[in-house]
Order: sequence, then C-alpha cells, then structure tokens
Amino acid sequence: MESLINSYTKNIELSGIRQFFNRVQAYPDAVQLTLGQPDFPTPTHIKEAAKLAVDNNMTTYTPNAGLLELRSCAVDFVKNKYELDYNPENEVIVTVGASQGIDITMRTILEPGDEVLIPAPVYPAYENIIRLCGAIPVFIDTTESDFIVTVSQLKAQLTEKTKAVMLPYPSNPTGAVLTEEDLTSLAKFLSTQEIFTITDEIYSELNYTTRHQSIATYPGMRAKTIVINGLSKSHSMTGWRIGFVFAPKEITQHLLKVHQYNVSCASSISQYAALEALKNGKDDAISMKEVYKKRRDFVLARLKEIGIPTVIPNGAFYVLPSIRESGLSSFDFSVKLLEEQELAVVPGDAFSPIGEGYIRLSYAYHMDELKEALQRLERFWKGIV
Repeated sequence: MESLINSYTKNIELSGIRQFFNRVQAYPDAVQLTLGQPDFPTPTHIKEAAKLAVDNNMTTYTPNAGLLELRSCAVDFVKNKYELDYNPENEVIVTVGASQGIDITMRTILEPGDEVLIPAPVYPAYENIIRLCGAIPVFIDTTESDFIVTVSQLKAQLTEKTKAVMLPYPSNPTGAVLTEEDLTSLAKFLSTQEIFTITDEIYSELNYTTRHQSIATYPGMRAKTIVINGLSKSHSMTGWRIGFVFAPKEITQHLLKVHQYNVSCASSISQYAALEALKNGKDDAISMKEVYKKRRDFVLARLKEIGIPTVIPNGAFYVLPSIRESGLSSFDFSVKLLEEQELAVVPGDAFSPIGEGYIRLSYAYHMDELKEALQRLERFWKGIV
C-alpha cells in the first residue's frame, strides 16, 4: 500500500533535528544542546488560568479563528510591542502553534510549481511544507553576509515563478536579526514586487540588540505580508501550541478556510492560558531574555577561546559556529562528537544543504550544562584540529 502514498509526502524526510535527537537517546549520559526548548517553566499565573478554565468547563469549541478576546489581546500585544496594526475581528487567526500557522499560510498561497525564496541555513520545516504543496523551496546562501539576506541576493533568485519570500528573523538556527537598515532596504525592494512576504517572528521577544521590528510596518508592505508569531518561545509555552497569523482581511479570509478544515480551532484550554499570558504577562519574556543573553555571551566567549569561528547571534537562543576547519562533514563531526565526548549538537546540514560546514548549539539550557558542553567541545576540537 505504500506505493499509493502521496508522492510529495514520500519524498520528504523527518526533521534532521529530531533524527539526531533520537540518535542521542542511545547515550544516556550525553549533554544535550539539540532542541530549541526553553528550560524555564511556563509562568505560574498562566498555568493557574488554564486550571481555572478546566474547572469552569471551558472545554468546548471556540470560534474557528479563536476566542475574540484572545485575538484582541494578540492584536494589542503586537501593536504595543512592534507597532503592527490589525483588526481582531478579521485579521488574526489563533493557530495550533506557529508551525500550523506556517502550514496554513503555505497551503493558502502556494500552487504546484510556485517558488518560495528562503534565506539559508534555515529551520527545516519551511522546505518540507513547501514541498508538500508541490511548490519549490529556493535556498538563498547567506553565509557570506553574516546570515542576513540582502536585496541583491533576492534579485539573483527572483523568477516569474516566485510566489513568496520567507523572512524568518530572529533566525533559527543562526540567531541573525534584521537591523532597521536591513528592513528598510528589503521593504523598498519587496514593496515593488507582486509576491508575498512571510515573516516568522516566533523569536521576536528574544532580540538582544534592540526592539524587534517587523517588515509589515514599512511603507507598502502591510498588504503583502503575512506575519506569524506565537507564545512558545516568549512565554515558554511550547507544549501549549498557541500561535498567531496576522494578515490583511483579504488574505485572512482564505487562511481561515484552510485553518477551519485543518483543526477547527486551537485548544480552548490553551487559548485561555494564552489570554492570561497576553493580558497579564506581556513582559514575561524579559527576565528569560536576560538569562539567555548571559548564556549566549558565555558560549560566544568559550567558542572564541577554543578557536571555533562564529558569527555573533543577536536573537533567538542558537549559535551556528563553523566547523569547516575540522575537515569533517557536519554529520560526521556531530556523530564523532557524540561518540567520543557524549555531547549532542545538531549537524548544520539539517538546516538545508547550505548549512553544511556548521553545527547548531542551543543555549536554552542551564549554565552548568553549557559549561560542561563547552569543555567537551574543546577537548574534541583540540583532538581533531
């Protein structure tokens, strides 16, 4: 019966991140720097709101787009934080995490043969969701521009088949952040193109240099941009699965159709938890960000001491150092590191072929784990370089 499976599905692979995470399970004493999982518990006031929702039997379907009060709070949040302006009635959808937001966005706008430009190295889900739509991911090599996509790079890949460009900043896996100068340049160009801009801003609250800015606020960009965000990283709510898609009503009305037949609505209990997060936890991410920044600075200092080249990440909680000097492929490097030092990282080629020659370290782990991890990495590096 496998021969009858959808060919698009058969031709994609499981996430390289998860594949390597699963491999690590054979090493119970390994230090893990693999997953983008915040090590902070969900704030207590959010958990209490969820318990109250259960006790009050708020366990029924909600409107397809989500609770109106939650949509209103989400709109207020992005307006106050990032100067984004949307109507809660018809320009925001509550999704099952940002991942489902990406899925419904791609399935709404893409047709077989369409092309989507993606700065790489990049989070692997985009590629495979695009392929499931019968469309084509076009990777843009940003390794020579400090992982920041440029207008000239976009122009070089733009064709008559281009339907959208993806701007996933702050970036997983690079930690790269677009500056105001970057955004101005990109907006000036993209506003003249009849293509969508999709922004994955799930790490918007983890920006270490300045307040997060969205390209949707720039002249000519709101009508063309679909903004995806959520609470997984900002409020340490990965398992609650609450995301948001913001877009002009002309686009949202079609996104909602795909969302409706996909999941009906996000979990009601998670929505009430999210409501509490946005009403009374607007700044919950600040204390977490301060800790992440200290961890980042420690990891960068140690990598410099070891002699492993690294572009400074200004957002998210990842570092993507170059291991090209080792002469090993990213996969072989990561396997040997696991086998010889019991340290687990993610091979760079999990983030597209352009990630070859790099490894991803997540610093969403306790400082004690990071110290031990960098000691093990140093021993390994000195043994092969």
